[in-house]
Amino acid sequence: MTTSDRHRTQITFLILLLSAITWVMLLVSPLGVTLNHCPVSDSDRSLASFQMFVQMNPISSLVIGWTVMLIAMMLPTLIQPIHHVRERSFKRRRLRSVALFVAGYAVIWMLAGALLLTTIMVLNWVLPGSYLPPIIVGTIALVWQCSPTKQRCLNRSHNHRALKAFGVAADLDALRFGIAHGVWCVGSCWALMLLPMVITEGHLAAMAAVSFLMISERLERPMPLAWRLSLRGKLLRILIAQTRIRLHALL
Repeated sequence: MTTSDRHRTQITFLILLLSAITWVMLLVSPLGVTLNHCPVSDSDRSLASFQMFVQMNPISSLVIGWTVMLIAMMLPTLIQPIHHVRERSFKRRRLRSVALFVAGYAVIWMLAGALLLTTIMVLNWVLPGSYLPPIIVGTIALVWQCSPTKQRCLNRSHNHRALKAFGVAADLDALRFGIAHGVWCVGSCWALMLLPMVITEGHLAAMAAVSFLMISERLERPMPLAWRLSLRGKLLRILIAQTRIRLHALL
């Protein structure tokens, strides 16, 4: 194994380890972004009831939950772009370039989170205790998964741009790459990210399933734009193949 390959393996391991630690945190002390239901009736969706609902779901708690959710679910999808940034930066600039890339990516997802959380809050306030929000969001997510626009966003997320090497231009390029990657990632994943947020029972299981699907999508090659239902099971195929190899080695 070359030094470059060893460094790639170490970085990949660190990223997966951080994601795994976050998942353990969620299992031990859930900090998800499922929302408490305010006890309002169909005839009492007043300003006072909405204020009560907001008090039951403080912004600080939602922001923390959203951040932890992003780290757990989205960090593994950044393995390849982080490698791209590192390998196209001088050694003394690598940490700064990766930090700028991640910062640009995070800003886009935090802005998207504000819109998604607001949407979920409105749905839960208007339809408290109803099964309609999961049905509505699930239907939207299924349609979006099949759409050519979703595929366009996935294709663009594979476009790892060339980065300048020196000075402020290099910093701005890393930041712009993070922002652009975040935009296409949000375009690809926004509907999937909504699903765990409206599921109160089995919230973590839904997060895990969506995370598995999003990671698998990143492993697929770009495809022509068309309406299609694709299971995108490359990650599952890789895991099965690796398991067979390990079992064969043991036997």
